[in-house]
Amino acid sequence: MKITKGRIYLLSLILFFIFILAACIRVDRPEDESLKKHIKSTEQKEEIVFPRITKTINGVDYLLSRKPAGVYGGDVVVSTIGEGPKTFNPWNSKDNTSSAASEIMFDSLVTTDAYTGEVIPKLAKSVKTLPDKKTYIIELRKGLKWSDGKEITADDVVYTWNTIIFGGYGNTSTRDAMYIDGELPAVSKIDKYTVKFVTPKPFSPFLRQIAVPIAPEHVLKKVTDKGKREFESFWSSNVNPSELVTSGAFRLKEYVPAQRIVYERNPDYYIIDEKGQKLPYIDKYIMLIVGDLNNELLKFKSKELDFVGLRGTNVSIFKENEARSDYKIFNLGPNSGTLYLGFNLNDRKNSAGKYYVNPVKQKWFNDLNFRKAVDYAIDRENIVFNIASGVGAPLFTPEPLSSIYLNEQVAKGHLRDMEYAAKLLEQSGFKKGRDGKLRDKNGNKVEFDLYTNAGNTERESIGVMIKQDLEDLGMSVNFKPVEFNTLVNKLTNTKDWDMVILGFTGSPLEPYGGKNVWYSNGTLHMFNMRTEGEKAVLLPWEKRLDEIFDAAALELDFAKRKKLYEEYQQLIYEEKPLIYLYSPLMIYAVRNKFGNLHPTEIGGVMHNIEEIYIKK
Repeated sequence: MKITKGRIYLLSLILFFIFILAACIRVDRPEDESLKKHIKSTEQKEEIVFPRITKTINGVDYLLSRKPAGVYGGDVVVSTIGEGPKTFNPWNSKDNTSSAASEIMFDSLVTTDAYTGEVIPKLAKSVKTLPDKKTYIIELRKGLKWSDGKEITADDVVYTWNTIIFGGYGNTSTRDAMYIDGELPAVSKIDKYTVKFVTPKPFSPFLRQIAVPIAPEHVLKKVTDKGKREFESFWSSNVNPSELVTSGAFRLKEYVPAQRIVYERNPDYYIIDEKGQKLPYIDKYIMLIVGDLNNELLKFKSKELDFVGLRGTNVSIFKENEARSDYKIFNLGPNSGTLYLGFNLNDRKNSAGKYYVNPVKQKWFNDLNFRKAVDYAIDRENIVFNIASGVGAPLFTPEPLSSIYLNEQVAKGHLRDMEYAAKLLEQSGFKKGRDGKLRDKNGNKVEFDLYTNAGNTERESIGVMIKQDLEDLGMSVNFKPVEFNTLVNKLTNTKDWDMVILGFTGSPLEPYGGKNVWYSNGTLHMFNMRTEGEKAVLLPWEKRLDEIFDAAALELDFAKRKKLYEEYQQLIYEEKPLIYLYSPLMIYAVRNKFGNLHPTEIGGVMHNIEEIYIKK
């Protein structure tokens, strides 16, 4: 049953709605003495400040845990949907599952503090920005080791950046985001434990951009010396776990395709607790490959999983049962990712001289009136009501509702308006026939394919709703959920798709991380994907997006950066290459057996996995 138009969701009402939900489903935070010591409460907000402390023991610069000492033992079991990782090489990963499966084994120089949002050192002992705002001196922790016993040094950092990333090995997204006026930063070794980065100009997102895994030069150099093809197949999903040389809190023990990934603790990790015990406490970190969201929920109910994300009616059901259960509910606020409907605007031919998209459909998708009609036909309130049971809000912007750069005017959005949608189509010569089917001005029936990834029941349900919304306009929609890796191949390689429902991960702290989506030659600029080396004839708004992201990267003043990022959101809202759908709240059910568990809006449920332990 569909709900009618209803009222417009003004941003103030959205935020009020989320506030009320947050009050009903509070954010439970475990009480411990170390937490109380670092909390400063005010009438407006709670500030949590956890300093990072280095403790040098026998020449090793350990990082001191910010949580009380725990106990060793036990397993943590989490889940991932889909078919599992395609690679355990984090520098070659092109999908979220592979990134999650590989990056847990490798640490970066810096990371984002899950409590404050600040960039803080990790493999680095210190990070200094010189007065010119272009030079960064990074001192590594001494005595840190790779899993094969070799020391982690400045040579590994320089190799990672100059050879793998800047050399264009694997996924080039990080490299592409580091170009500053056509130049890349210079990376050089000062001494065994010190590295210097110099950017061509002051570059505001620089420190967040270097939060990428560092690679072991002594292992990978012989691979990169053989070329990019060799590198792309190295440490694939069929790798022998013993061949992986890692630096993270966990290392791969076993991978059973389509079933599970099992990691074991790194006994020589560089984080220690107040008693001097080496973290992590957990023996095994297990990632079950569950196939789809329904199966994931069933596995949590049968106690096979330790936490699960909740959607729709499950929120109220789980909250109602919480008091007599073995789990707690955590509400972490609006999702930092975004869910969208995308159009394929590619009107070019491939190397074989064949159009990527049927030329008739190209004209529809490149017609702004057509895209706007689709946008106004989508019943976002119905999506929120039926998919999220009201636990969420309509979304109209590429930035999450929690973003510090949110364009509040764009976030207000608009009502569903079928009359206006029909009028837009009429302006471009589209008409309904006696059979109720929409045709373009040349008499072509408006029919196209709509894809999403199979197994994601949320997106599949949204696809069914959008299919109905667009068929109300007379469009014929062939809704096709397909296996995720097959879909990725369509989007980025063959480019033979019409429309798609997918999501992007995001950050409420820095829009520049999405440059590879919005930049005209970006590796995720899928709505108008160019092949490498292709001379791009840019649409005017694509050109302006390039200019905005270039300017924002060089601007150090927050207010001026915000103005630029607000303009980019306005452009996407006006041009609609992607149409944003809704933003659910991040609500999780987590077993109450854990100590040192401290979910945050920025970090998620288990951002501090190395500090978490199982209560005895």
